[in-house]
Amino acid sequence: MFRLKLVPTKTSLRFMDRRRLAFALSALLILGSVIMYFGQGLNRGIDFEGGILVEVKTDGPADLGAMRSLMSGLGLGEVALQEFGAPDDVLIRVERQPGAAEAQEAAVAIVKEALNPEFPGISYRRVEFVGPTVSAELVEAATFAVLTAVAIMLIYIWFRFEWHFSVGAVIALVHDVVITLGMFAVTGIEFNLASVAAILTIVGYSINDTVVVYDRIRENLRKYKQMPLPDLLNVSINDTLSRTVMTSVTTLLALLALFIFGGEVIRGFAFAMIWGVVIGTYSSIFVAAPVLIQLGLKRGNRELEDEPDVKAPA
Repeated sequence: MFRLKLVPTKTSLRFMDRRRLAFALSALLILGSVIMYFGQGLNRGIDFEGGILVEVKTDGPADLGAMRSLMSGLGLGEVALQEFGAPDDVLIRVERQPGAAEAQEAAVAIVKEALNPEFPGISYRRVEFVGPTVSAELVEAATFAVLTAVAIMLIYIWFRFEWHFSVGAVIALVHDVVITLGMFAVTGIEFNLASVAAILTIVGYSINDTVVVYDRIRENLRKYKQMPLPDLLNVSINDTLSRTVMTSVTTLLALLALFIFGGEVIRGFAFAMIWGVVIGTYSSIFVAAPVLIQLGLKRGNRELEDEPDVKAPA
């Protein structure tokens, strides 16, 4: 049978020779992400900012242009409309109005009064209010979730390997999360709870890829006792390169299908995941492994230390 191989089984790429260039690129991306995050900021959705969300169903395909023109003249501040799955489903987002719940209900009444005469047969499927207290709690919960995930990963890697690997894995995870936040700031994609779910998924994907590489490094540390560490890291990455690339490509195929055919609702989530898979694969090779050299990884007292040395591959 024909077996698809995106990367040959045996490769001899010298990744460690480019580690300084990779570190410089990562530092540039992180710096740019931090500047964009604090300068431009994230396009935070109603989940975090608070506001009004109205989902409507029109009689036939919705005329978004006419609806936008109508909404912009109501004096309710920023109003965003988007197709919500089907052509006759529309999601209307209205910024939070000054005042208590009565002010939000009054805004919904204004929206309905404007839409009903212009779009006969329109129906309202749901109306949601997100207040500032709830949105602040969501920000805290999202931040806590990401930090907890990273901390648990650190502990897991520490117990499974040793502290050099644990610190290296966390550096790679922070690298991925910061650059992903920078991507949201640069593109202006709405940042909501689905985006937080995407970041947590990226953390899981990245650590899985990193552990695969670290497992092979640990095996080779026992196997090639005289090999210089940069050469050993090159061999380990090349050993797992075919599996890493195949996993990433198959994941990207599924995510591209979601991005293209999944509709507006999950497009931001799918794009964040596509970016995360790419940046997570990059960090596993060019950040998580090379940083072990900077951390001063030594062979030390390891299990199976009495195993015979194996001749290094050419």
